[in-house]
Amino acid sequence: MDLSELREQIDGVDAELVALLEKRFEVAAAIADYKQAHGLPVLDAGREKAKIEAVKARCRPETAELIGSLYGSIIAATRAYETSRMEGSHGK
Repeated sequence: MDLSELREQIDGVDAELVALLEKRFEVAAAIADYKQAHGLPVLDAGREKAKIEAVKARCRPETAELIGSLYGSIIAATRAYETSRMEGSHGK
């Protein structure tokens, strides 16, 4: 397999990742609406930590820390999105 074929595989994986991340943010929007309606805070540090550890447990040992770190960034971005959505709907 040559480099261009490998890059095509990466492009395919990236397309799948983007679609899944978009879906994750759609669900996060619903979670933000629920949290706001029920007076819940955006941050649930215990759940975030447990989620990252669960993700790392599903990884190969050589990728666990890298993927755990990446997943922490995904969670932080999702939290920021939830916060932004909740702040943007105060006037509704």
